[in-house]
Amino acid sequence: MARELKVLGALDAAKTQWYHFTAIVIAGMGFFTDAYDLFSISLVTKLLGRIYYFDPSSAAPGSLPPNVSAAVNGVAFCGTLAGQLFFGWLGDKMGRKKVYGMTLMIMVLCCVASGLSFGSTPNSVMATLCFFRFWLGFGIGGDYPLSATIMSEYANKRTRGAFIAAVFAMQGFGNLTGGVVAIIVSAAFKERFDAPAYRDDRAGSTVPQADYVWRIVLMFGAVPALLTYYWRMKMPETARYTALVAKNAKLATSDMARVLNVELVSDEPEQPLPVGHGDREQFGLFSKEFVRRHGRHLLGTTVCWFVLDIAFYSQNLFQKDIYTAVEWLPRADTMNALQEMFKISRAQTLVALCGTIPGYWFTVFLIDVVGRFAIQLGGFFFMTAFMLGLAVPYHHWTTPGNHVGFVVMFSLTFFFANFGPNSTTFIVPAEIFPARLRSTCHGISAAAGKAGAIVGSFGFLYAAQSTDSTKTDAGYPPGIGVRNSLFVLAGCNVVGFLFTFLVPEPNGKSLEELSGENEVDDAPEDASSAAAGEDRSTPAPDV
Repeated sequence: MARELKVLGALDAAKTQWYHFTAIVIAGMGFFTDAYDLFSISLVTKLLGRIYYFDPSSAAPGSLPPNVSAAVNGVAFCGTLAGQLFFGWLGDKMGRKKVYGMTLMIMVLCCVASGLSFGSTPNSVMATLCFFRFWLGFGIGGDYPLSATIMSEYANKRTRGAFIAAVFAMQGFGNLTGGVVAIIVSAAFKERFDAPAYRDDRAGSTVPQADYVWRIVLMFGAVPALLTYYWRMKMPETARYTALVAKNAKLATSDMARVLNVELVSDEPEQPLPVGHGDREQFGLFSKEFVRRHGRHLLGTTVCWFVLDIAFYSQNLFQKDIYTAVEWLPRADTMNALQEMFKISRAQTLVALCGTIPGYWFTVFLIDVVGRFAIQLGGFFFMTAFMLGLAVPYHHWTTPGNHVGFVVMFSLTFFFANFGPNSTTFIVPAEIFPARLRSTCHGISAAAGKAGAIVGSFGFLYAAQSTDSTKTDAGYPPGIGVRNSLFVLAGCNVVGFLFTFLVPEPNGKSLEELSGENEVDDAPEDASSAAAGEDRSTPAPDV
């Protein structure tokens, strides 16, 4: 395989240069949009309840019924799971670049459509919103395996972890931007309708124009995705896909010479290698050979991502309920609708700024120094410790005067999620599987994560909503459902800690070393190859 690996060796040894940063921004803006779209819904769900489910005969403000709230929050994850599996498989069949633009356009169209959700009844509006958010999630799902795979295949082996982590870190800025946009829009409408002619501070009051607020917030997610579409289409196919899957090392060399300032010399033939070249290494997904080589790796990446996302998305989507339970945020019946949205957005933005974003960038700066394994283990350990630190003395944190301590510890769980398994579960599956299965395996791992997000979004909702009110009457303090949920999430982190030991450490190794694609180099010459006059001193790539 020495001949085919010339361009790949040059990529592994290439110095960090401007195109690497360009690729990070192009791929990262997809994740910026992903995070904005997935988490902005949590900022507007309270407002949706007030607008569409307000009961004039009740003194309490309106709220989404539990089943409607679960659907609105969780349906995008169902779409994301499907998109990760489908586009992950398609990225290996058609190539990374050909599929990359499709996902972005789906996201743009569905962002706009979500904001234009229509219907003659509250339930029909919510059904329309859920329909468009499912397909929005489908496009978002494709971004996971494709962005990770593209960045890993462009990067050199010394800084590959940091490059992939930097793409994923754009999630933090998307999360932050969602909060900032919600603050600006809600404040603008609040200022306009705080005028004496419009002012209404009654509990549960909602001015009719508030219906524009949630629509604007959701539609804004189309802007960053649309801005990067042109540059995505200009990116060449990755050299590793072209050389190892399409089997055209000459074209791979030509593509990389256009964008990277490295010395690339190739004496490869212009035409792709014959389809049967290297067939004895053509083991398929879930074949016995795949299970022998990579089965435990795939088990480790899927289980770790699954349990991580139960905890991570539960925290993100329902942190507003947690803040209310510990009385950091006022009760809904003390604010009008726009005031409530403003305060929720401000609280979530503060946590994103102080805990979420620093965690991502600690990973970027340290992952190629301490390695993926140590960061993932440490993240799961400290997430467990801080969640137990919140859950065991939960009644202490809910007493007046202790709310600041609760918020600080809660922010630290976000920090160690992102300086930990939330980043590494995204990075490692893009490094340890063969090129022809890399996008598919990453998609499977990511889909397991979204299955965890679905469990978290539906399960935590019922735990937090269905138990608090009923058990308070029985003598239990408010928020007992939140406390039990924190214990469950801590248990999920323990499972992730243990399954981390199934995943290899990719730090400092080339993708071909990790995937075993260069193992055919030492294979003996077989009779059919000798008869055909084939030169087995440079075996075909493992594709």
